Amino acid sequence: MSPYLLPLAAPLLLLFATALGFARPGRRPPLVAAVAEGAAFGAMLAALASLAVIVLRGAGDSGLLGWNGIGLSARLDAVSTTMLLLVAFIGWIVLRYARTYLDGEDRQGSFTGWMCAALAAVMLLVQAGNVVQLAVAWIATSFALHRLLLFYPQRIAAQRAARKKQLFSTLGAGALVAACVPLTLQSGTTDVAAINALASTGDLSALTAMAAALLALAAMLKSAQFPPMAG
Repeated sequence: MSPYLLPLAAPLLLLFATALGFARPGRRPPLVAAVAEGAAFGAMLAALASLAVIVLRGAGDSGLLGWNGIGLSARLDAVSTTMLLLVAFIGWIVLRYARTYLDGEDRQGSFTGWMCAALAAVMLLVQAGNVVQLAVAWIATSFALHRLLLFYPQRIAAQRAARKKQLFSTLGAGALVAACVPLTLQSGTTDVAAINALASTGDLSALTAMAAALLALAAMLKSAQFPPMAG
């Protein structure tokens, strides 16, 4: 088995905790908080193991676990490993804190499930080795964060923030998908490394340049680099 598959263990652990949280959405759900915290800690260990792979073997990718360019793959390099470590560490801290802070909440299990889902989606996003995984994880991250924003749906401030975020997230996702389609058609592959290699040759068509601009727009929208809107 390729050691470059190690990063995929991190989000898979959290997806297991997600399923448990959704199955037990109520107050003080048995095992949910403990499993979620353990999954986040396990994800952090997987990220540390990925760092060891980088140090010992250098950057690389896992290859595609799927068919016809669609599936899971991990691209392991300095940036993806750093982001994976950061997300795993912050996620572990948040879930550890939430285990105490949300104790007794009516929908503690539901929050834990959506929190784990958001972390898993971000981890799949930062290590994506193909553009299909990148786009799906991007959209999944936005959806999970939207659900977390509306954890207290009766709050006016939460509703307002969720509306604003949904608008920019939808525009950003549209820009990303619109960029991925021409990149895939131009290069004949969904593999991120192959697309990067093609782009590095400097032989860029107008279609590729447009895709690059759309990627930049998607990144701006995702990072909320826009002034706040009136309520």
